Amino acid sequence: MITLWLFILIGAVIAFFWFGRQIAEAAQQHAVGQAEKLNVQLLSVACVKRRLAVLSNGRLGIKSQFAFEFSSDQQSAYTGTMHLENLRLKKMDIPPHRMG
Repeated sequence: MITLWLFILIGAVIAFFWFGRQIAEAAQQHAVGQAEKLNVQLLSVACVKRRLAVLSNGRLGIKSQFAFEFSSDQQSAYTGTMHLENLRLKKMDIPPHRMG
């Protein structure tokens, strides 16, 4: 019986990691799209926070926060944040920046 619970736990950890990678790829795509819309250069995307939570639709899922850096004039960098629920972008905060 202990072996069964161990396999279930290992499977859950692997599934969480796998889905986390899908979320990171979705965040990268959202950041690239926003950079193209703003006509800025995307520098990096990094996960700040990821947790299991109840989503706005009432279901259990993963809430994530990502930071992305971009440059509008190739001299200064700005950091924005993205809030995702599973693969869906819920909110994006973009700081004031120079238009170059």
